[in-house]
Amino acid sequence: MIRLFVPDDLRAGAGLAPAPDQARYLIQVMRLGIGDAIAVFNGRDGEWRAVLTEVARRGCRLTLESQLRTQAAGPDLELVMALVKRGPLETVIEKAAELGAGRVRLVATRRTNADKANLPRLTAIAIEAAEQTGRLDVPEIAAPEKLDRLLDGWDPARRLLWCDESGAAPAALGALADGGPWAILIGPEGGFAPEEAQRLRALPFVVPVSLGPRILRADTAAIAAMTLWQAKLGDWR
Repeated sequence: MIRLFVPDDLRAGAGLAPAPDQARYLIQVMRLGIGDAIAVFNGRDGEWRAVLTEVARRGCRLTLESQLRTQAAGPDLELVMALVKRGPLETVIEKAAELGAGRVRLVATRRTNADKANLPRLTAIAIEAAEQTGRLDVPEIAAPEKLDRLLDGWDPARRLLWCDESGAAPAALGALADGGPWAILIGPEGGFAPEEAQRLRALPFVVPVSLGPRILRADTAAIAAMTLWQAKLGDWR
């Protein structure tokens, strides 16, 4: 069944008008007609069956019938990703949504090779991935901030799995023995500057691990680390 993310509140009998691009997708691409059903979700009210009840020149209208799934919380995992070039960053956002991250926080480090991000496009990528994977929410994509500022305001109750390419202990599932909120930190292609690495090693909530003997691209490292975390502490168990 086609799934769409919508901002509207969802309840039985309510009507909603999809955004213009969503309406074009339903009518012109998928060729839906009156009476055809899709699933909609908003990250708050679960997933609902909606029926196409009106098609107009400039859009369409859906009517909500019944709830298919109640809202459920996903894994309490954030991804902290250093800014990289557009292509790899878009891949990371897509895979973070597929792998269950609840939030992606973008950071600027001393060696980042990008200085900005197209947040509307990244959010659209996250929405599309959430629609395709069946999750009931969409990960938040936070605006970029400096690494030092992020660490200054960090909640120490959320442990930070730092993928350290400069000699950390090998990635062992034993390092992920504790539940609770976690985040994964992925650095830029050039790695962290010495002073950044020194600060990270001194923080009590940081857990440094290696992802193996090979040097990984930042996007590959992000996918590998999220997979490792999901296998041990996430909703794959």
